[in-house]
Amino acid sequence: MRLKRSAPRRWALDVDLMPPAAPNMVVQRTLDRFGRIDALVNIAGAVPGHDVFQMTDEQWTAGLELKFHGARRLTVRAWDALSKSSGSVIFTSGNAAVIPKPGAAAVGAINAAIEALAKVFAERGIKDSVQVNAVSPGAIMTGRRLAMFERAAASGNISLEEAKQQFLKQAGISRFGEAEEVAGLIAFALSPGARWMTGTVRRMDGGEVKSV
Repeated sequence: MRLKRSAPRRWALDVDLMPPAAPNMVVQRTLDRFGRIDALVNIAGAVPGHDVFQMTDEQWTAGLELKFHGARRLTVRAWDALSKSSGSVIFTSGNAAVIPKPGAAAVGAINAAIEALAKVFAERGIKDSVQVNAVSPGAIMTGRRLAMFERAAASGNISLEEAKQQFLKQAGISRFGEAEEVAGLIAFALSPGARWMTGTVRRMDGGEVKSV
C-alpha cells in the first residue's frame, strides 16, 4: 500500500520590504497562516552598481534600506518564532564584500555589512537556539547579470559572447554559476547535516575569490 503524499503548501506575499513596517506584516501573516517559522532566507536586494563618485545619497539609502535594513528588520521580527522552532537564518551577500571595486561601491560596502550583520545575529543565536549563516554567490547568470553584459557589449562594440568571455577571463573562472546551484547550497545550510555550522560565510563562486 502506497501512502499518498500531501502536496507542499505554497504561499506567496508580494511585499516591498523597504518600508519599516513591512517585515512586521510579513512575519505576522506567516505566523497566522502556518503557526511557526522554521527558516528565513534573506535574499531580496538589488543594489545599484554605480561608481563611488556617481552614487547619490538617495541611491545609497535605497540599497541599504532594501538589502541591509530589510534583512535586519525581518530577522529581528522573526527571531522569537525562530527561537521557538530552533530555526535557521540565511543572509545573502556576494563576492564584492571581499573584492570591492570603485565601479560598484555600494555593492561591496553593503555586502560586507551583510556578512558582519550575519555574524552579529549568529552570536546571539547560539544563546537563543537560532542558527545563522551567510551565503556569498559569485558570478551567477541571472537576468540582471545578462543585462549588464548586454550594456557592456554595446558600449564596447563587441558581441555579447565576447563580453561574457572577457569577464570570465578577468575573474579567473571557467563558467558562470546557475541559480539552482546557489539554491542547493542554501538548502544544505538549512538541513540537519549543517546544524552545527553557524556564523560562517559559505562562498560559491567558481574560484573567483583567490584569498584565504
